[in-house]
Amino acid sequence: MTQQMIFVNLATNDLDASKRFFTALGYGINEQFSDENTVSVVIGEAVVAMLHTKQRYAEFTKKEIADSTKTSEVLLALSAESREKVDELVERALAAGGSVSRETQDEGFMYGRAFDDLDGHTWEVAWMDPSALEG
Repeated sequence: MTQQMIFVNLATNDLDASKRFFTALGYGINEQFSDENTVSVVIGEAVVAMLHTKQRYAEFTKKEIADSTKTSEVLLALSAESREKVDELVERALAAGGSVSRETQDEGFMYGRAFDDLDGHTWEVAWMDPSALEG
């Protein structure tokens, strides 16, 4: 079976600022699928965030575009290899202009933090002890 991919499409207020934000987190840009209205951010082998100007995003939906600074449209969750990697990614996000979305959650076997990007989209980053999954 071919690996399925997910393309997360998000509206942004400032495409250039969002591009700088996500590259500051260490993610690459797929220039082949990027232009003056869209930036394709490669998060993982099977995960891509498609950041669009609001005008471009509106071409894909008849619905009103959510103001993600005031309403929650989606919670995006990313896995991390370790607790340290959770902290590293969130600290990069904060240094690049993101904000803390909620308090750190530390359950011992599971550790997570969350940040809001420049447009208010919430990104959760979590690590789970693999041995906890075995039991």
